[in-house]
Amino acid sequence: MKGLLVEKSEEGVVSASVQDIDEARLPADGDVTVAVEYSTVNYKDGLCITGNGGLVRNYPHVPGIDFAGTVESSSDDRYKPGDKVVLTGWRVGEVWWGGYAQKAKVKADWLVPLPDGLSTKDAMTVGTAGFTSMLAVMALEDQGLKPGNGPVLVTGAAGGVGSVATAILGKLGYEVAAVTGRPETADYLKSLGATQIVAREELNEPTKRPLESENWAGCVDAVGGVMLARLLGQMKYGGSVAAVGLAGGPKLETTVIPFLLRGVNLLGIDSVMQPYENRLRAWSRITSDLPMDKLHAMVEVKGLADLPDLGPAILGGKVKGRVVIDVNA
Repeated sequence: MKGLLVEKSEEGVVSASVQDIDEARLPADGDVTVAVEYSTVNYKDGLCITGNGGLVRNYPHVPGIDFAGTVESSSDDRYKPGDKVVLTGWRVGEVWWGGYAQKAKVKADWLVPLPDGLSTKDAMTVGTAGFTSMLAVMALEDQGLKPGNGPVLVTGAAGGVGSVATAILGKLGYEVAAVTGRPETADYLKSLGATQIVAREELNEPTKRPLESENWAGCVDAVGGVMLARLLGQMKYGGSVAAVGLAGGPKLETTVIPFLLRGVNLLGIDSVMQPYENRLRAWSRITSDLPMDKLHAMVEVKGLADLPDLGPAILGGKVKGRVVIDVNA
């Protein structure tokens, strides 16, 4: 099978290249072998391809935290040859060989059936980014967010998670304020459903005031760091922030004042270890509430050979929208 193999030299230099890989090297304790059709590119994939972040512990390694394809063989009764399946998370592509190869062998518990109405390419157009976005929207709704409550802020809006969150919220009837540091993406974000473009500089400077004007009814935050600290003080009373990423850094220097005086909620969103039932709930909502036509317009299809360049590109914030990887191209 062909796959992207990431290797580390004795000098500690990490390199990634497409190679012919013996299928016998797939994880021996997997239950289900999947003929992978599509994968995608996420920020974590960039870290794994380049060897940054310490996510990959053992080399050589096949990255790819998402994949969709067809079951080839299974020792678990829940899946049989021919079944279409999707995998996101479970540290596949990090500590377990992932989806950047024509075959993958994983635990049956980690798979979900491909939702009705979606192709395997559609599922990877959604990928972890879209799955995480839907989890974030669901969490905000569970805390009472409704259309008409006020603007919903999306930070890092031109990235994978931000783009899909903007599209979902727009379809659901929310007023979406999209934050971006790339002015040239304004038209793109408006086409997804953004009604307001917020320049990153407006939120990326710290303030000494623990509370500012109440601007946002909710927020999907992919940035963290200074921006998250700033926007917490701008949330409307009882508003919630769904934290999904840390592109701006992991530190959060703030006060408890927004939580105590305005009842603001900070909701952590983890897509990796989500229970099976909530995964099914999220994928069901994706099929009904995610405008796939807008997703198709933001997707670019690449092959395995493009991954060594895509890894550094996504880490550098140079990837707009979604990149789907056709592993058989």
